[in-house]
Amino acid sequence: MKFKKTKIIATLGPATSSKKMIEKLVKSGVDVLRINFSHAEHDDVRRIVNDVIEIRKRLNNHVTLLGDLQGPKIRISNVVENRNLQKNEKISLTTNFSLTNQNDIIGINYPSFAKDIKAGENVLIDDGKIILKALSTDKKETAVLKVLQPGLLKSKKGVNLPYTKISQPALTKKDINDVIFAVKNAFDWIALSFVRSKKDVLELRELISKHCDHHIPIISKIEKPQAIKKMDDIISVSNGIMVARGDLGIEIPAEEVPLNQKMLVSKCKKAGIPVIIATQMMESMIDSLTPSRAEVNDVANSVMDGADGIMLSGETSVGKYPCEVVRKIKDIILGVEDSHLITVSHKPPSTKSDRIITKSICRNAATIANEINAKAICTLTHSGYTGWQISSWRPNSLVIVFTSNKTVLTQLNLLWGVKCIYYNKFKSTDSTVEEVNQLALHEKYVKKGDFVINLAAMPIYDKGHVNTLRITKV
Repeated sequence: MKFKKTKIIATLGPATSSKKMIEKLVKSGVDVLRINFSHAEHDDVRRIVNDVIEIRKRLNNHVTLLGDLQGPKIRISNVVENRNLQKNEKISLTTNFSLTNQNDIIGINYPSFAKDIKAGENVLIDDGKIILKALSTDKKETAVLKVLQPGLLKSKKGVNLPYTKISQPALTKKDINDVIFAVKNAFDWIALSFVRSKKDVLELRELISKHCDHHIPIISKIEKPQAIKKMDDIISVSNGIMVARGDLGIEIPAEEVPLNQKMLVSKCKKAGIPVIIATQMMESMIDSLTPSRAEVNDVANSVMDGADGIMLSGETSVGKYPCEVVRKIKDIILGVEDSHLITVSHKPPSTKSDRIITKSICRNAATIANEINAKAICTLTHSGYTGWQISSWRPNSLVIVFTSNKTVLTQLNLLWGVKCIYYNKFKSTDSTVEEVNQLALHEKYVKKGDFVINLAAMPIYDKGHVNTLRITKV
């Protein structure tokens, strides 16, 4: 049996929030379930989490829960009547909602808007359908703007400020409440929206540590030009990166997105952290059973670039064919991910690292696995560290993680090529290696006669750092 290594992330929504549909998604090939806190009520999410826990037990599956924070999303207020803005027309955006009963004055929910915006900067509304240029501001509550690109202005539409230095904090009050809820309800990963600097990531990490007694990894969503400029710093403090092409394609010229996507994937691979490609992967399948050829190529190229995961949004949250799109993505992944055209560049582990032994063993395990055509690298771990390390080296074999740490089981399920098995018997090296290989055989990850590479810490019952590599024929 052929197993895909690139992970599929599916966003839950009205079309897929029932227990029955969640189970169907998992059976279709979904590895990670995304909860978008922009559109989720806590009572509904709590029910979904309980359903997922039940599905995991019933299917013996370790599907991951990803909580995606809304972030400082800026929106215009209610528009009494949809306004058809004309080119060169002048309007005002204000935080003083008592003025918005006038036809040419529109409210905006960003308290510091008039203070932060500068003359000459553009304001994009409704995913860039409407473009305004700031002419002047009173630096208190109101700015005057000219319409550059006309269009129909509707209530509550999103606002993007691509060139404005925003003073709004990375975590809103809503985000803080959602984080506390997420850590108390067994979420495995948390995604931070509209990241601008590493300070934003560190702020979230501090909040998580205050409310959680174990490590929850953070995915930084890259969707602002400020993040592109500081991507190295952001990567250095993040556990994963999401190329959020929706807002990114609005905030920067669309033609700059492809190269930035490739650059981000390359940097993440060198850093050894997972990277997810998101937005409009299979958009046409919201209403159709057949994807466009361009979409198929987009998904395939993302996999061949080295992406750890492909994320579906509207395709699974509101689409007509959520399971069908998952199966189609799976087919594309299986069709391309074994290509020799996929390469991942790495630097050898530094001798200055305090985990040089473990890192070197993981690197060599991946190299040897490719040389002898081993079907699996089996690693015993409590922290999950070796799973992260081996996955980052992209071996041709599966990476099978054996652990008694149930948190690690679901966290590592997001990583490229990783399969997780619960294991809590730590005896002698010989008996443990034999047992885990038999478990891999039972799960059909390997078959009789296959080579398997086993990694372990000796003495095994100490659960220390991995220091031993062993080659076994099943």
